[in-house]
Amino acid sequence: MAKKAASFAALGGLVFSTDAGRHCPDCRQPVDACTCKQTLIPEGDGIARVRRESKGRGGKTVTAISGVPLAGEPLKELATTLKKRCGTGGAVKDGVIEIQGDHVELLLGELIKLGYKAKKSGG
Repeated sequence: MAKKAASFAALGGLVFSTDAGRHCPDCRQPVDACTCKQTLIPEGDGIARVRRESKGRGGKTVTAISGVPLAGEPLKELATTLKKRCGTGGAVKDGVIEIQGDHVELLLGELIKLGYKAKKSGG
């Protein structure tokens, strides 16, 4: 039994419990109460890069904003503000704000007006 407990500890500890469900391997809290992932601000140079993308989207154009020095809820709030300004939909995926349509120039101006360093990226 001691051998099994030692290998269990070597694997990183508790992963699932019938009491609280899944646990975060970093902070060992239930996934719903995990705070370690929410406080991380993405690394980078602090410059928001705005680019137009259409590859892999069935011909649809999307304006992507990456490198914004925000994480979690503030990033979602910024995305909501930008979507309202463009009058379109969008999403936040892996720290990248995606706005439907080609709005590169409009979003560059809006980000600069909001106090972010922003530049056009790509062709």
